[in-house]
Amino acid sequence: MINRIKELRKLKKLSQEDLANACEVSRQTINAIENNKYDPSLTLAFCLAEILGVSVDELFSYQNRRGL
Repeated sequence: MINRIKELRKLKKLSQEDLANACEVSRQTINAIENNKYDPSLTLAFCLAEILGVSVDELFSYQNRRGL
């Protein structure tokens, strides 16, 4: 899964800590998601999208192993 969290977070001038606090998770969780090391729960994905002002499908895009 590819995400635009880091890009959108920086546009909104939010730190990882700010975003983590808004969604009630750790800064390490935000870091792991931004670096594609962790896929968030659906609830967290909706929270991130809401805080960043986009829809979930604008925030995340799926790419399978074959690149499709």
